[in-house]
Amino acid sequence: MKMLINVPETVVADALRGMAAAYPDLTVDVENRVIVRRDAPVHGQVALVSGGGSGHEPLHGGFVGPGMLSAACPGEVFTSPVPDQMVRAAAAVDSGAGVLFVVKNYTGDVLNFDMAAELAEDEGIQVAKVLVNDDVAVTDSTYTAGRRGTGGTLFVEKIAGAAAAEGRPLEQVEAIGRRVNENARSFGVALSAVTTPAKGSPTFDLPDGELELGIGIHGEPGRERRPMMTSGEIADFAVQAILEDMPPHNPVLVLVNGMGATPLLELYGFNAEVQRVLAERGVAVVRTLVGNYVTSLDMAGASVTLCQVDEEMLGLWDAPVRTPALRWGM
Repeated sequence: MKMLINVPETVVADALRGMAAAYPDLTVDVENRVIVRRDAPVHGQVALVSGGGSGHEPLHGGFVGPGMLSAACPGEVFTSPVPDQMVRAAAAVDSGAGVLFVVKNYTGDVLNFDMAAELAEDEGIQVAKVLVNDDVAVTDSTYTAGRRGTGGTLFVEKIAGAAAAEGRPLEQVEAIGRRVNENARSFGVALSAVTTPAKGSPTFDLPDGELELGIGIHGEPGRERRPMMTSGEIADFAVQAILEDMPPHNPVLVLVNGMGATPLLELYGFNAEVQRVLAERGVAVVRTLVGNYVTSLDMAGASVTLCQVDEEMLGLWDAPVRTPALRWGM
């Protein structure tokens, strides 16, 4: 497989060096693998820290900045960061108002963030946690016990980050983050397998003419494999799976997310089908985001995330944000 890399062993470090050169608003510690907003700690504000395996960019480092994350900890490709990274990040951004860890529900992430919370509290840092488990496709898979954390992570980080920027106390920022997760559901589809730099070849077999429904962001198995479907048929299946799990009673935010190798031309067309299905089912859409936000290296495919919102949550979504991958109102 052809990749724009030097050697697999330095992929993450090289990417962090490039990120540091591109975004002077960030402080990037390449050696210790911590990305921090340059003005941290921000006096009187709760800090948000997240992280996970590399390969899902722009998640999480691309969401560091005013109105969203205070710091992010990238691990090796598809591998959790270690507790030392998380403690270092928490110490760098804590203003005394406390730190909220946003954790995707993968076994390594959960264990390491739990350990980091204990270590940070030993250092006098108040820590709260929000676990993101929005994927409705499967329960229990290669990487996790319970539901996986996927596209809903973006909604949690943005809305909780806006609450922190308003100066809300830690318990309120944690509570809004939990509310977002409780109201978010995702479903993903793979059209091709993912190739990691270390392996250099597809990590699973997905024959031509077939797709995987309900795939995870590491290439974990989905619900079922079928012959290739049209964009409209995939939208019908994905949205129906979400709505069966979460009958909406509020308007929704929509994220149509690319898995890394799907062109925007296709994503916009897929969004049209998603919007059609939601309209047919009487679901009101208040905001839509289309693009590559929670990816899986070079996997072709897409995911749909719906998040029910009330006026407070919508206001926090619309609040100003300035990060490498998400910015408006500033």
